[in-house]
Amino acid sequence: MIKVEEILAELSSFTGTENYFKHQFGILYTDGVKYLAETCGAYWLIDVVGSYQCEQKVKNEPFQVFKLQFHDDHSAKLEISNGNGNILASQELEYTDFPLKEIVLWCIDNVVILPSEY
Repeated sequence: MIKVEEILAELSSFTGTENYFKHQFGILYTDGVKYLAETCGAYWLIDVVGSYQCEQKVKNEPFQVFKLQFHDDHSAKLEISNGNGNILASQELEYTDFPLKEIVLWCIDNVVILPSEY
């Protein structure tokens, strides 16, 4: 298994994308997000972003911030905002084996990116 430090170092190296991948929910995601999903076994994370596009309050925002904070008991909290401090939705996850303590994804006009890819 790849170490957390290696994952974080690799994630920080994504500063743009060459490819866009289409998700079944109609959103696109970048090379960096694909790396995150593959390396951390977290395609479910892209599913989460896509599923929230069905909620009008979230879908109406062209810029969305998905912030996941993971806890030592393997639970997590998801908070979705518009980037200006306005919380659009939140959700508790009972269990995840995601290796990082926190991850932030942006969804801009239906494209999911790492903040470093902006």
